[in-house]
Amino acid sequence: MDETDDRTPGGPAAIVRQIADGWTVCVDIVEPGIVRVRKFRGEEPPASPLVRYGFVRDDWQAPRLGFEEGEGTHSLTSELLRASVDTSCGALRVGDAHGNVLLREVESPRVGDAPCTAVRFELAPTRRFFGLGDQTRERIEHRGTKGDLWIRNVQSYAPIPFVMTNDGVGLLINSTRRVAYDLGASSDQWFEFAVPAGSLDYYILYGPSLGAILGRYTELTGRPPLPPKWALGLWFICRTQADARELMDDCCTFRREGIPCDAIGLEPGWMATNYDFTVDKTWHPERFPIPHYAWAGRHNFFAAAQRMGFKPGLWLCCDYDLSAEEDRRLHQAAAATGEDQAAFADGHEQDEHLGAARRMDPWTRPGEAWFDHLRKFVDQGVHWFKQDGANQVLNHPDRLWANGMLDDEMHNLYPLLYSKQMAVGFREHTGRRPFGFTVGGWAGVQRHTATWTGDTGGEQGPLGACLNLSLSGHGMSTCDMEVTTREGIHFGFLLPWAQVNSWNYWRHPWYLGGQLKAVFARYARLRYRLLPYLYSCAWLAHTTGMPMLRAMPLEFPDDPETHGLVRQYMLGPSLLVGAFTQKVYLPAGVWYDFWTGQRLGSDGWVSPEVGSECGGPLLVPAGAVVPMGPVVDYVGQRADDEVEVHVYAGAPGALTLYEDDGETFAHEGGACRTTPIAHEPTADGVSVVVGAAQGTFAGAPPRRAVRVAVHGVAEPRRAELNGVAVAAAEADGAPSWRWDATSSTVTVCLGDVPVDRAIELNVAL
Repeated sequence: MDETDDRTPGGPAAIVRQIADGWTVCVDIVEPGIVRVRKFRGEEPPASPLVRYGFVRDDWQAPRLGFEEGEGTHSLTSELLRASVDTSCGALRVGDAHGNVLLREVESPRVGDAPCTAVRFELAPTRRFFGLGDQTRERIEHRGTKGDLWIRNVQSYAPIPFVMTNDGVGLLINSTRRVAYDLGASSDQWFEFAVPAGSLDYYILYGPSLGAILGRYTELTGRPPLPPKWALGLWFICRTQADARELMDDCCTFRREGIPCDAIGLEPGWMATNYDFTVDKTWHPERFPIPHYAWAGRHNFFAAAQRMGFKPGLWLCCDYDLSAEEDRRLHQAAAATGEDQAAFADGHEQDEHLGAARRMDPWTRPGEAWFDHLRKFVDQGVHWFKQDGANQVLNHPDRLWANGMLDDEMHNLYPLLYSKQMAVGFREHTGRRPFGFTVGGWAGVQRHTATWTGDTGGEQGPLGACLNLSLSGHGMSTCDMEVTTREGIHFGFLLPWAQVNSWNYWRHPWYLGGQLKAVFARYARLRYRLLPYLYSCAWLAHTTGMPMLRAMPLEFPDDPETHGLVRQYMLGPSLLVGAFTQKVYLPAGVWYDFWTGQRLGSDGWVSPEVGSECGGPLLVPAGAVVPMGPVVDYVGQRADDEVEVHVYAGAPGALTLYEDDGETFAHEGGACRTTPIAHEPTADGVSVVVGAAQGTFAGAPPRRAVRVAVHGVAEPRRAELNGVAVAAAEADGAPSWRWDATSSTVTVCLGDVPVDRAIELNVAL
């Protein structure tokens, strides 16, 4: 087979080379910073399930590339990368535009004993590895380790066959089979990946920073969706045996106690048959005796919960053959575009194979989508579904799936299909943003769903899982909050989304006792005050791929001390959370204690004092911008017409405040509003600019009350708003400022101002 230089749009340039032992090597540069490598036997490379079902992009426009034939090598070059193939053995070398070698294969592809096919690369002495998803909870840097990636109940819910390195490289193994890895455990000279098949398919992603690698990874596998705004509030899942009255009592108690909460959910006890895997599930007749006309007339417990601002949800278990529906949609898409439909399996045609000592589950209905039977519950008021691990994380060695796959290919793929069909089904049926959550995942899990860490509790283990997921492109993670300790409450509320699973009475917030109840309520109110900041971080994740929860190396990759930190993380760019520890590491710079507002005396390892009303350290770097709102009982209770902007002096900083209707997909057509906020030191103080808002959306307030709090400053000599002096006392809503000597903070009330007008505040010290 001759090497080719194909420039057809959608068919990137490629080096294709036959080598010894019947192997073919195909190297594509699909985007200037992404290389795809396939090594296989035969005329055509095997199809990738991740590409087939849309979890890995394959719709690239060919970049501008150079093609060179050298002595013993053929090379493709983009503006960022140079990929070279040894024409005798097919070994690959990838370098950057400056000639630095990023990856070099040290052996030709080989078949092992399993059999498996492996690729082995040189291992530089200073190379460190991050990623691999939830496959260990003890570490976030993986050099010197080996193992295999396979979804396992409790042990490894969401392994991801992706790593990135501190020296600029990411690797995604494009397979749904079990992936073995050895990251220098067997030798300090090489690392390798292996799959149990006679082919290899992988992507090389260039950074050079970890953040840039994640950006390319999520460009390849999908950006996280923008959640509905209410999903960033508090979630509460009632105990398993709850009935309609108990759910209503829980709703009322949240409101009576003044503890904000948005989502309320039911565990499997809501069903007439416990753990009902079928499509015939119905409400438990004793716990939820609701006649059909009560649903239609909105005279039911879900309607009442919604009137109080709650978004109800239900627990699900699933073992349905989702591949049939996925292939049906592929058939439809192929027919619409005139593509060859023979490439797609047909669930009905696969029935003949089921006699070969294999079976399907007894409840799948060919031709009927799984989500079809959930529509009636959505019509009754369900806003979300919890996709329990149940059978989706278990092995199915005796099953042939409707798409023709056996369990070795479907096991890791199944949770992706499940989350995709739930998200797509909810969107198609309601026109609203879905927010389902699941426990299982693989490459691309971030594209359709949130996750929680399953049956692992709410302490250090889930923290490790969340950190590794953040280093694998997925940040919308949480755990079952541990409400019986201040430390668990602190960690549980300072995650991308916060959930209490109260499987028994003693976990209800109002039964925690005086101190714990007060701590819980304080954190709940703080979280709702942080919603403008959290929602802006969710938008940033949606547009860039940088997750809300960020393991420390993502923000501080050049500081080696951060590479192994497993008891702290960044929540967005501005909040450093220490969890289950009193000692945290602060990278070089100026830092503040969020709880007191005071500037810390040093960076490095510190042990800030944490009061009895808190559960752990919460720090803020100089330059941070944290927009906050008022305390509300639930999202949407009042208009978003008030914002308090907290800035931390000592370094320049900026953040974009993002707003939209919080519920629909109108933002995809541009119905949203962004407000740039920036501050910087001046010759005699600090300047803060709240820029004019750009864009609008349905229900957007044209004006808002604005306060600016500048932390870490001496007592001001004066303050000016757009060049006009501001009084040093509050008076009848006019702009004014006040000074808090204890926290070294000046707060300036700017009054009620139009959002489309820029505001410049100068504080002279």
